[in-house]
Amino acid sequence: MTTRDAPSERTRWTIHGERPVDENPHIRLSIAHVELPNGVQFDQYVIRIPRCVMTAVLDDAGENILLIWRHRFIIDQWDWEVPGGYADPGEDPAAAAAREVEEETGWRPKNLEFALSFQPMIGSADAPQDLYIARGADLVGEPHTDEAEAVRWVPLHEAQQLIASGKILGAATIMGVLQAITARAAAPPHTA
Repeated sequence: MTTRDAPSERTRWTIHGERPVDENPHIRLSIAHVELPNGVQFDQYVIRIPRCVMTAVLDDAGENILLIWRHRFIIDQWDWEVPGGYADPGEDPAAAAAREVEEETGWRPKNLEFALSFQPMIGSADAPQDLYIARGADLVGEPHTDEAEAVRWVPLHEAQQLIASGKILGAATIMGVLQAITARAAAPPHTA
């Protein structure tokens, strides 16, 4: 196997224009006219979505993760997810992450830390996603109506099995569970 240097800037695609198809506060759909470095041209649908924030909330011991059970009509499937949603324009992403947890679960996260940013559909969409990890949470109320069918603290080993069985499908939730498992494995053992 050979290693190659990163391609130079001359190999970038050229965008000859982008025209909107539809737009609202949560999504912009457009068609971009693209030219490859070899001269081939085509039209590409482009989706642009505002920043979303998700939080993997662990209990104080780091053994359980807070998940919500939702039906996602787009794929017509129920799945377990970490809480999350859109950051409002100008809103601090960490504050948005904490707000979403509380709205969707009734739990207020403690010790919120930024974990990573990712793009879940980088070939078709600009949809920045931030994942936070919270260690500990206080029950402060009930979830907002229609946010989740159920809210549950799930043992991390069970959450890993839910990924394997297709009961956890969302990229942020999968990354949150795996981040939590990795952090737990790297932590020094508890002494009583």
